[in-house]
This record gives sequence, structure tokens and C-alpha cells, in this order.
Amino acid sequence: MKRNGEVQRYQVEKLKIEIHPTREAAGSAAAQSAASSLMQLAKKNPEFAVIFATGASQLDTLRALTQIPGLPWARIRGFHMDEYIGLSPDHPASFRRYLRDNLTQKVRMKEFFEIDGTASDPEQACKDYAALLRVANPQLCLLGIGENGHLAFNDPGVADFNDPLDAKVVQLDTVCRQQQAAEGWFSNLKEVPERAMTLTIPALFRVPKLIASVPGPRKAAILRRTLEDSISTDCPATLLRTHPDATVYLDRESSAEVVDLLQSTAIAKS
Repeated sequence: MKRNGEVQRYQVEKLKIEIHPTREAAGSAAAQSAASSLMQLAKKNPEFAVIFATGASQLDTLRALTQIPGLPWARIRGFHMDEYIGLSPDHPASFRRYLRDNLTQKVRMKEFFEIDGTASDPEQACKDYAALLRVANPQLCLLGIGENGHLAFNDPGVADFNDPLDAKVVQLDTVCRQQQAAEGWFSNLKEVPERAMTLTIPALFRVPKLIASVPGPRKAAILRRTLEDSISTDCPATLLRTHPDATVYLDRESSAEVVDLLQSTAIAKS
């Protein structure tokens, strides 16, 4: 464990963890890390690709990131992780709308590729998006962890650590859909779409650097599983412990069930 003022830093296997006093502080720290990576990438590449996540967990990170001056947005080709099938891009819960409101209307990127959840052929749309992603070869990914341990929309029932696809159509499980309703994106569970398009686990894990923002009390239980469970698709986020450069940014609420675990010599590393 390493302490820096109120910030606590740990490492579990390969996964780095930072605990900050508030969700705003955690989001700002994640944004500063992302900004540093963007500047480093810009020194070596005339253009490069970045994957962005959505959801309540990303709001503080994106708010802070888009306010940092001098970042090389004009060199970035942006992608996102997932989108509901059949949901209008004008719907408040649409991830396309979320990213327009919180990212692409605040900074001017070279290009941003949206996942078309209203495509007439979702399977083909996934193939097309996967092809774009392969060519772009993203170097940084901002992500979160779902209450069921999902990464993107790779819920336990559909996650595949060896998935041959880079993007696919998935059926959303009940826990995932309940989370979307509980966070206020939909009025009730029935309104939450049952299917979505998502990047797969291998597509995410090919990205050299992962920055995960996971604040709030609703994430406390799954974070303990992420750090303690055996690595398996029962909790897809456990695979983060194997990535060579992944950092999870927590606040006091989301870290409530893991502090004792992290402080034990059996799992904490300096």
C-alpha cells in the first residue's frame, strides 16, 4: 500500500487501485491520468483512438477531462463501448446522446464513431463497428464496472474471455437492467431494452491502458468480488487483475467493502 495524503494506493495482482475521499476527487484523478496518457500518445502519434464509457460512474471523470486545457482532441478518433438496440439517439438513456452531451459537444475530436443502436441489421452493424475498431487500434480505454461485474455490456451470462468477435449483440440480464433503472436512466425496469450491442472482452483487453472509474455505494459489493473472486465470467471484472496496465479509481463509498481486504498482507502489494 502507498499513501499520498488522503489518497490510498494498492495493487492486487496486476490491477492498480486508488481510493479517493470523494467521487469528484476520484473522477478528477482518473481524468488527470487519462489526460497524461493523451499527451504521451500525442507525442508519438499523429492520430490515435480512444474508447469512452458511459453511465453515472463516468460523469465526474468526463466533466473533469473535458475541462483540462491543451489536450490533443483534434488527433483523437473516439469510440464507445455499447448501445441499446432500438433506442432512439434522442432518448435520455441513449449512450450516443450521453456522449454527445458529456463529451463530443464539449471538445472537438478528429472523429467520433457512434454505435448505431437503431440499425436495421444489428449483427451487421456490429461487424462494421468491429472493423473500424480494428483499423483504429485504440490505445486508451475509459471504462466502468457494472453491479453484476460486467465490462461494457458483457454480463456474466454472455461474457467470453476468448470471444472470437470484437463486437456483438447481447441479451441484458436482469441485474444489469435493474441498475440502469435505479440510476434514473429509465422510469422503470420494463422500459429498459433487453438487447444491446457491445464491444467484447478481448476487444477491450487489447487496449494497452485501461482507466476505470467506479464510484458510489452501489458498486461496493461488486468491487469486493472483483478483487476477491476467482477470475471467471461469473464476475467479468475479475479479469482486470490480469491486464498489464489497468487502474481502478474508487471513492470511500465504493471502496467500503474492500479496505480491510486491501490492507491485508495476503492481497495488498506496494
